[in-house]
Amino acid sequence: MLNVFALSLGLTLLLELPVAYLWGLRRRELLTVFAANLMTNPLAVALHLWGIPQLPIEIGVVIAEGFAYSMHFEKRPWLLAIFSNALSWGIGILLQSIL
Repeated sequence: MLNVFALSLGLTLLLELPVAYLWGLRRRELLTVFAANLMTNPLAVALHLWGIPQLPIEIGVVIAEGFAYSMHFEKRPWLLAIFSNALSWGIGILLQSIL
């Protein structure tokens, strides 16, 4: 079970941190992205394992991360939250269908 959480968090960070970097974020801003994902990802995985539909979970994640980002940087934080989570969610769905 722990492997599911570690794999999900690892893949999320592997996808979302480079997106944030390409977005123009640096040091403290990237740390904010890391911390926000560290808080939201395990909860999102747990809710999914408990049978909560994925879409409401992802909406909650986008809101939480968008709020965190908006408190720490000004480079379109809400758009970054939407884009990076849509990307990682989409790739996650693709990987689930392959595996």
